[in-house]
Amino acid sequence: MLLDLQTLDAILARLPELSIAVVGDVFLDKYLDLDATLTEVSIETGLEAFQVTGVRCYPGAGGTVLNNLHALGVGDLHAVSVIGQDGEGFELLCELDRMQVHTEHLLQSPLRMTPTYTKPMLRAPDAEPRELNRLDIRNRSPQGPEIDRQVMAALDEVVPQVDAVVIADQVTERNHGVVTDVVREHLSELAREHAGKLFLADSRAHLALFRNCIIKPNRSELYHALGLPCSKEHFDPHATLAAVKRLALHTGQAVYATCGEEGIIYSDGAVLEEIPAIPVKGPIDIVGAGDSTAAGILCGLCAGVSPVQAAELGCLVASITIQQLGVTGTATPAQLRSHFANLV
Repeated sequence: MLLDLQTLDAILARLPELSIAVVGDVFLDKYLDLDATLTEVSIETGLEAFQVTGVRCYPGAGGTVLNNLHALGVGDLHAVSVIGQDGEGFELLCELDRMQVHTEHLLQSPLRMTPTYTKPMLRAPDAEPRELNRLDIRNRSPQGPEIDRQVMAALDEVVPQVDAVVIADQVTERNHGVVTDVVREHLSELAREHAGKLFLADSRAHLALFRNCIIKPNRSELYHALGLPCSKEHFDPHATLAAVKRLALHTGQAVYATCGEEGIIYSDGAVLEEIPAIPVKGPIDIVGAGDSTAAGILCGLCAGVSPVQAAELGCLVASITIQQLGVTGTATPAQLRSHFANLV
């Protein structure tokens, strides 16, 4: 491992000085805590009526990146996104305000819904919480040119103020999320104009369309971007290595591909590096693992460490967040130092 405690301390000391913008799809993750011992049968329908004993809200998708950057100690955070004028939007804004995220460029539109993942968590005696069927709120129509123009105007104001930009392209339906074709092209042009700033793109379905940005796919997203079969039975270590290098050559930028317990594969088109994951014992929850990894990688790069050290930091952050069950996990500087000390 190239990362050492002195380097980790240097990275963490740099983070309060940084300003980072997260651009794209910011969701609300809404957990409903259900007590199985209180479940009733509805008189009207005869169906079970689950009883909510607690509601927990967290920023999701691009908001998970913001949450992780905040927990790591980044000093100045900006959100550029589009949400609805609805209750979910209010809850999301409350959470972002709690994290002191700048939201003056988070647009609210009566034409859009605030994307929300509602996750009922059923808790029974002497058992781990069990997630029931998720309830999703997503926009089922294109964003539209007027909102696109507002998003691009917001980007023109924010980008000169920050050290780095994270692009969260969560929505798979083309042009239905915040990062539409024209917004993506505008971001690519801003990345070219501001070559000294770091731009990192994380996209579920449109990675191959980005330019001038560092790319962070998981293995399925990597294969999909290259038009390869992306089910698990098609995954092959040698094919994955070749795919990472191929995507780096295609985009002209570095690629960090996350591969679960196998770690990260990095390539800038010339070099190819495999960074092992940090082993974790016990039950895990991988929700948000990619976002926490991206936050770690970006913080390392902003602090000036090598690409491999940045990947190792991403693995370290994820090894902490995935051990937090039933919640979108984060990692603090104290947790990083403690966990790292136990590894060496």
